[in-house]
Amino acid sequence: MKLGILKTDAVRPEWVPEFGEYPDMFVALLGQLDPALEFIVYDVEQGEFPDDVDEVDAYLITGSKSSVYDDKPWITTLMEFVRELDRRQKKIVGICFGHQLVAQALGGKTEKSPKGWGVGLHTHSFSSAPDWHDQGEMDFDILVSHQDQVVENAIGATVLASSEFCENAVCQVGDHILTFQGHPEFINAYSREIMELRREMIGEDVYRNGIASLAEQPQATRVARWILNFLKAPGAAN
Repeated sequence: MKLGILKTDAVRPEWVPEFGEYPDMFVALLGQLDPALEFIVYDVEQGEFPDDVDEVDAYLITGSKSSVYDDKPWITTLMEFVRELDRRQKKIVGICFGHQLVAQALGGKTEKSPKGWGVGLHTHSFSSAPDWHDQGEMDFDILVSHQDQVVENAIGATVLASSEFCENAVCQVGDHILTFQGHPEFINAYSREIMELRREMIGEDVYRNGIASLAEQPQATRVARWILNFLKAPGAAN
């Protein structure tokens, strides 16, 4: 399977030597479970899109410091691209910004949440287990870093998992779109760096609670298996 990674942000240059760019994080996460997986990166923030949607079998949209409602030409183009992928029933996985952009592009709405920032390790809970789930515990721990939230879901979306902080944490549209508000590609050390950088912005109490949450580890490998299960399920072009 070829997975196209739609890169929507750049890691701060001083962090790249330790953590890599966002596509590198996904290559590390997913590639360890499926070494045969091929990756092609499209830097959509810089206007780079596939010439043909069928260059790859599926797409993954990364997180970004941008907001999906920002007036940036590349975001408008990406939304149009997502609508085309949806029309073609092409598989899409959206992560954080990608999760929000899919909702915004397909009839939903994303906005800044009055709840403020979500940072560190959060627990999201499934209401029921979809076919690609491992049928294990319904709760899972995942690193998050967001102030925006999906407040209206994409047309036809099903909310699969939520928390008190984030009502729409995992969503699915048909058999071809799966989105997560959390960041399975993050590791604790990277989450810590972001919280340190945004300490004043997110507020001292949220910062301290977020840092304390890093005493535990996210279930990143579990989420990665779900993503691969979803991508390889019937309907994927692999």
